[in-house]
Amino acid sequence: MRDPNAIDFWRGLALVTIFINHVPGNTFERYTYSQYGISDAAELFVFLAGWSIGIATRGRDGHPEPRGRTVIRLLSRTIEVYRAQLTVMLLALATIAGTALVLDNPLILEWHNAGTFFADPIQTIVGVALLTHQLGFFNILPLYVVLLGIAPVFVLIARESRTAALVFSGGLYLLSLIEEWNLPSWPGEGDWFFNPLCWQFLLVLGFVLQDWNRESDTLARWSRRLMPAGVALVLFGIALAVLEIRPDPLRVPEPRLLFTFDKTYLTPARLIHFLGVLLAFRAVYGFLAPRIGPVAGYLARLGRNSLAVFSMGSLLSLGGQLLRFWTGGGLLIDLTILCLGLLAMGFTAWFVEWRSRKPRPRV
Repeated sequence: MRDPNAIDFWRGLALVTIFINHVPGNTFERYTYSQYGISDAAELFVFLAGWSIGIATRGRDGHPEPRGRTVIRLLSRTIEVYRAQLTVMLLALATIAGTALVLDNPLILEWHNAGTFFADPIQTIVGVALLTHQLGFFNILPLYVVLLGIAPVFVLIARESRTAALVFSGGLYLLSLIEEWNLPSWPGEGDWFFNPLCWQFLLVLGFVLQDWNRESDTLARWSRRLMPAGVALVLFGIALAVLEIRPDPLRVPEPRLLFTFDKTYLTPARLIHFLGVLLAFRAVYGFLAPRIGPVAGYLARLGRNSLAVFSMGSLLSLGGQLLRFWTGGGLLIDLTILCLGLLAMGFTAWFVEWRSRKPRPRV
C-alpha cells in the first residue's frame, strides 16, 4: 500500500461499513464483508491508523522526523480525537433524550447504556470525561484516544528496533489475553468493549509493517507469495460465518481467549483472519480504482477526513436506529437511511476539505 489513495480508499470503505453495521438489522447489513468472516471493519480501521502513523511521522525526505516533533504530533492528534469523542457523546445523549421526549417514551433513555447518565449524571459526566463511560456503538473513539496516547512509546522504541517494538507490544497483547486484563468501566460495571491492551498490537503492527514496506520490497514480495494463503483464510472465514460455526467459550481449554472469536480482546483467530484479508485483497485497489473512478474518489475523500466522517457516521447511525425503531423499519426506510448517510458523510468530507482551503478572516 504505497499509494496513499489506496490507504484512504480502504479507510473510507471501513467507515461506510461501520456506518451500515451500526444500524443493526437493516437490509444492507447482510451485504457488508463483516457478515462473511471473523474480523470486521474495526480491525481495518485500527490497522490503517497504525500504517498512517508510520507515514505521518516521517519527513518529506523519508527520514524520521525529530523525536520531539513526533511526540507532539501524536499527542496533538490524541487531544483532537478526545475532543471529538466528547462532542459526539454530548450530541448522542441529546439525540436519545430528544427522541424520548418527542415519542413520549422514557424507555429510549436506556438505549446503549445511556440510562446511567440520566439516572446518575454527576458520576457519569466524570466517567464520560475519563472515557470510562461509553455508549454502545460509540466506543471506537475512546479506544483510538488511548492508542494514540500510547503510540509515542512504541514509535520511539521502533526507531531503535522494530523487533523490540513488536516484542513489547506482542508481549502485552499475549499477557492481556492470558490474564484477561482490560480497562474497567465506571460508574457502571464491566470493562471496555474494545480492550486497548490488546488492540494496541494491531496499531503497532500497522506502523511496523509500513516502516518495513517503505524501506524495502521484501514485504511486497512476501505478500504476493502468501496471497493464496490469504484467499484460503478468507474462504475459511466465509464458511465459518455462513455455517455459524463459533467455538463455545465454556468448552475451549484455558486460556480460553486464545481459542475464541472475541472482539473485545482481538483474539488470535480474528487477528489471523484479518491478516488473511489483507493478503487476499492487497492488489484489489489497483484493479478497482480505474473502473469505479467516482466511487473510489468518494471513498478516498471519506478516508482522508476519517475523524470528522466517523463522528458524523456515528451520529447518523444512531439516528438510523431511532428512525427504524419509530417506523418499524423496512426496505424503504433502510434505503433512506443508507442514502442520507452516504450523502451526509460525503458532504462532511467535502466541507472539511473546503474549510481547510478557504482563507479565514482575522477576528
